[in-house]
Amino acid sequence: MISETTTYGVTSSVARLRRVLVRTPTISGDFAAAGWRQPEPASLVRQHGAFCDLLTALGCEVTVAPAVDGLVDACYMYDSAFTIGDGAVVLRSAKPARADEAEPAASALAAAGVPVLARLTDGARADGGDLFFLDATTLVAGRGYRTNAAAHAQLATLLEPRGVAIERVDLVHDQGPAHVLHTMSFISLVADDLAVVFERLLPVPLVELLADRGVRTIAIDEDEYWTMACNVLAVRPGVVVVVDGNPKARRAMEAAGVDVHAYDGSEISLKGDGGPTCLTRPIWRRD
Repeated sequence: MISETTTYGVTSSVARLRRVLVRTPTISGDFAAAGWRQPEPASLVRQHGAFCDLLTALGCEVTVAPAVDGLVDACYMYDSAFTIGDGAVVLRSAKPARADEAEPAASALAAAGVPVLARLTDGARADGGDLFFLDATTLVAGRGYRTNAAAHAQLATLLEPRGVAIERVDLVHDQGPAHVLHTMSFISLVADDLAVVFERLLPVPLVELLADRGVRTIAIDEDEYWTMACNVLAVRPGVVVVVDGNPKARRAMEAAGVDVHAYDGSEISLKGDGGPTCLTRPIWRRD
């Protein structure tokens, strides 16, 4: 049972983001091997700090984990663990450069007071970017090159007793296994009934699921898809953080009544293909 004094737990993608875990980016490591465009080290760290300051200004309690030397993707904390209602699950990435992120993620969660409920085992592989709560009883789980069926099975075993069902959506080949395509590459919830989407990559079952649940969509253009216009972090319903730029997507969100806050992600986000959701591990969402 969750106590009234508990300060962790997530069963929504848009409820008020009260506590969030981030990790300072390392400036050492093989950025090219991880698929980054070489960032400028001082700007990388400065932009991450400014991103954290923005979250704080928007009312989030930001816990900053230390950099992990050599693990350049570890600053994208959304992928290495996933928070559910009563704790967290430590994941295991299929990307070779991210294979050693699980233990630092578990340590950071423990330091933040979040219990680790489970870890993916054996051949199960998943990135958090393939997982998001559509509502408190529905977890959308992508099946692609980063998240496999074994992970779905282990997550289902964990979540079913907690009253959460998994809705599997199969991802397309797109650019192949060497290039990341997460479920959250093409959809971000910005309110319970509103999502930003890149329509061309939406699986038909997900289109139908959104329609069945009454979720309206804001479609972004392909040119802004490549600069992460679809990667949107809700800090509460209708209030979001985005990478600076992408004016068409921003105008469309604002026309729908969304309050948009932008940060400079030219180094921390665009160089490594990780937007505001990727940079965070939400550890407590509660309205």
